[in-house]
Amino acid sequence: MKIGLFFGSFNPIHTGHLIIANYMANYTDLDQVWLVVSPHNPHKQKSDLISSYDRLEMVRLATENAQNIRVSDVEFQLPQPSYTVDTLAHLNQRYPEHHFSLIMGSDNLVSLPKWKNYEVLLRDYRILVYPRPGTSQTELSKHPSVVLTDTPLMEISATFIRKAIQEKKNVQYFVPDAVWQFIDSKHLYR
Repeated sequence: MKIGLFFGSFNPIHTGHLIIANYMANYTDLDQVWLVVSPHNPHKQKSDLISSYDRLEMVRLATENAQNIRVSDVEFQLPQPSYTVDTLAHLNQRYPEHHFSLIMGSDNLVSLPKWKNYEVLLRDYRILVYPRPGTSQTELSKHPSVVLTDTPLMEISATFIRKAIQEKKNVQYFVPDAVWQFIDSKHLYR
């Protein structure tokens, strides 16, 4: 099976994430997309994150009825911070029958040379790239492993959602109802 791995903090998961995942699962040659919740991304401050388990639960709630989209907590069992190349090595060992591709925003493609063993990622994996606002093409856009997709441009971010919640603004339609109910019941991002 062809699996696309969409890594993220999902702090919180929002409609933009879901549209991207759905596009990749249904408008590319992937059979499934796995949303890989990262307990600690080495490029982000851990202090800005709510509990890993709360973020995982929100992703589960958001994808309960999704077709071809699964949730993965694989990085919860691996050393932290999580490095994509290490997670992929682990997944290849665990699921040798699958072919894994990476899903990332064009902003991450720009910063890819800062990633641990990024050359291995380019050598061994296909990278499906979705557009991000304000990001220009990079030399890596022309790499044979990189596939630029026509995923709809999402100008929504988890930072925007968190700020809106802190300011007591309505986030209906920005996050799935079940995710909002979870956030509200636990008083997250206040």
